[in-house]
This record gives sequence, C-alpha cells and structure tokens, in this order.
Amino acid sequence: MTANTIEHNRQRQQFVGVDSVWLFGYGSLIYKVDFPFLERRPASITGWTRRFWQGSHDHRGTVDAPGRVVTLVEQPGAECRGMAYRVSPSVFEHLDEREKNGYLRFTTTLTFDTNERAEGLVYIATRDNSAFLGPADDQSIARQIAGATGPSGPNREYLLRLAEALRALGDEDAHVFAIEKHLHRHLA
Repeated sequence: MTANTIEHNRQRQQFVGVDSVWLFGYGSLIYKVDFPFLERRPASITGWTRRFWQGSHDHRGTVDAPGRVVTLVEQPGAECRGMAYRVSPSVFEHLDEREKNGYLRFTTTLTFDTNERAEGLVYIATRDNSAFLGPADDQSIARQIAGATGPSGPNREYLLRLAEALRALGDEDAHVFAIEKHLHRHLA
C-alpha cells in the first residue's frame, strides 16, 4: 500500500445521516488538537499497544531521513490509553490529510474512564504501508528521533510532547518512556 491514504480512507466509512463520530487519539492527536470537537474524554482501547514503528517523512522527518511516530500494534490483553474526541464527520476532511502517511481509519470499541463504551474510529498505520519501519531497539529509535526534523518540526518534540501528554493522562507507557530516557541520554 502506498503511504498516501487520503482517498482510501474517504472510501472506508460512510457518514451519511451521522451527526457525530468518536475518534480515538493515542499519539499526536492527544496533544495537537488542531480540529474542532464536540466533546473530549480520556479513553482506552484493548488489544493494542503503542509503538514507534511508523516512519514519518511528511511531518517529523524527510524521505531521506524519516522520523519515527507511533502506530498501534495488536497485542492480546494490552490496553492503550489515549483521548477520545466526539467530532463532526466533516473533521475527517482535515484529519485524513493530516494522517495520510500510511494511516487507515478502523472501527474500534472505546472504553471511557467511567467504564462506558462506544464505537469509534482510530487511525492505524499497518505493516503493509510503504512508510512502516517496524521494530528496533529503544536506543536506535531514540537516535533516529534525535536526528530527524520535518515540516512539522523536530521529531524529538513529538516524542517529548507525547510523553508529557501520557503522564498527564496517568498512563505508564514503558515503550514511550524508555525511548524518552534514551533520547535525553543521547542529547546530553
């Protein structure tokens, strides 16, 4: 699959007669909210874990020196915390453009902190997209993040802002925090 997923996403879900949709954010959608929303609530999804396995050559890196951003990887029993936004379907015009680098919209079940559940959408960069980098050790990921910069700024800013947002949510994401620790060592 090509990295540009805009048209593919616009064909995945139809919003005819739908006033609002829940959207689950687990990466930059937690802290970079550049879209209008009707409601925002902390939430989680199960069976998925957050990993810095997706390449970014459009926001946090370049084609020659891609950055690394998070995607979700299936893991039975895992829980991924993030932020849910109830949005108008028209918001996906902007979000499909923002998340075009290999991310596809999937339906998921969200669990709010109140234990209420709702169906929503989540963007996931799957292994078959051309920008997928896959696993690497935390130190190598931190080095790549330290050296990457793209149109949206330094890749390290993405990592540091995500770690800060996860702490604010009360999430203990060992993967993100280990890479953050290696980044600080590398920059020192």
